[in-house]
Amino acid sequence: MQLIEVFQSENYQITFASPCAKSDNAFDLESIGVLQTAIELNNSSFDVFVKNLNPDVVLFDRFMMEEQFGWRVLEQCPNALRLLDTEDLHGLRKGRQNAFKDDKPFDTSYLFNDTAKREIASIYRSDLSLIISEAEIKILKNDFKVDESLLLYLPFMLEDVSNEAMKCMLKFEDRQHFVSIGNFLHAPNYNAVLYLKDIIWPWIRKQLPKVELHIYGAYASQKVNQLHNEKQGFLIKGFAEDVNQAMQQSKVCLAPIQFGAGLKGKLVDAMQNGTPCVTTTIGAEGMFGNLVSNGFIEDNPELFANKAVQLYNNESLWKEKQQNGFKIINHRFDKSQFQEKLILNIEEIKQQLNTHRINNFIGQMLQHHSMKSTKFMSKWIEEKNKN
Repeated sequence: MQLIEVFQSENYQITFASPCAKSDNAFDLESIGVLQTAIELNNSSFDVFVKNLNPDVVLFDRFMMEEQFGWRVLEQCPNALRLLDTEDLHGLRKGRQNAFKDDKPFDTSYLFNDTAKREIASIYRSDLSLIISEAEIKILKNDFKVDESLLLYLPFMLEDVSNEAMKCMLKFEDRQHFVSIGNFLHAPNYNAVLYLKDIIWPWIRKQLPKVELHIYGAYASQKVNQLHNEKQGFLIKGFAEDVNQAMQQSKVCLAPIQFGAGLKGKLVDAMQNGTPCVTTTIGAEGMFGNLVSNGFIEDNPELFANKAVQLYNNESLWKEKQQNGFKIINHRFDKSQFQEKLILNIEEIKQQLNTHRINNFIGQMLQHHSMKSTKFMSKWIEEKNKN
C-alpha cells in the first residue's frame, strides 16, 4: 500500500496483477483508482496482457513472482524497469529457521541455502531491489557481494505520530493485558506463539495471575485455536478487525521471535499506538538504528518474562519507552524522505537503463542461462495443461 501511494503521488497509472485468489480481507484497490486484474501462472496469456499494457515500470512482489513472470516481461517489454520488492530476505529467514531446528549457531553454511540462491539470482536479474532492513543490505553486500547499485534501502514509509494523536491514546492506567499479533501461516509467528505458551507466559502469569495475553492473527488453524486456555489467561483472538484498537487497549506487546528476517510490522503497529514491546535480537534487527528501543530486547526467556512484568507494572518506565517508540517512528521511517529517494532512484535508472544493465554482467549471465530452465519448465507446463 505504501508503494502504491508513492507511485500515485507521481501520477502513475497502476495495474495490480495477481495469480492469487482474492481473499475476503483484501483491500479494495479499485476504491483508490488502482486497476485489478487476474493473471495465470504458466500461461502465455500473460504475454499478451503485459505487451498490451506496455508498462514503464514493473514491480514484482517477492522473488517467486520475478521467477515466474520476469522473463516474460523482459521478452515482451524489454524497456520496462523491473523492480523487485523483496519484502524481507526469504533465504535469510529460511537459513535461520533451519539453524534453529538443528539447534546450531547460524552461519554462512545456513545462509547459503537453495532459497537464497534463487533469491539472489532474482536480485541480479532485476534492475533494482527494494530492501526493507539495513541489516539485510549489509548481508547482501558483505556475504553475497551484491553491488550496491542494484539495492535500495526502503523501510516502512510512515506518517509521523503527531502530538495530537499521542494525547488521544489510552493512558497507562486505562490499558490492560498483554498483546501479541501475527499471521499464523508465517512460521516465525507460529513458533513465537508456542514459545509464549510453553515457556514465557507461565513465568509472567505466575507474577501477574489475573493478567491475560491476547493473541491476534489471521489464518488461525485448529492447532492454533487449541492453544486457547481461559484458566491460563492465554486467549487466541484470531483475526484483528482493527489492529490499532487491539494495540491501544493493551499495555505491553510481546514479540519473542526466534528466527526471521526483515522488519517486524507488529513492532511498528505497537510503536504507532504507544504500546511498549519486549522482543528478541532477531525481532529488533534493523528496527531501532542508533535510537533506544520502545521496550526491551531480551533473548533469555526468563529475563524476557521479567522485563515484560517490569514494563507492565512501572508507569514511569512504560511512559519513557512509549516516547522512545514515537521517536523511532518519526525519525527512522519518515515517509516523505523515503518516497523521494525511491522516485529519484527509479528516474535515474530509467534515464540510463542500458548502461545500468550492461554494468550488471551477472544479471545478464543469469538471464542468458538460468532463466532458460524456468522459462522452458513454464512452457512445458503450459503445453501439458492443454492436454
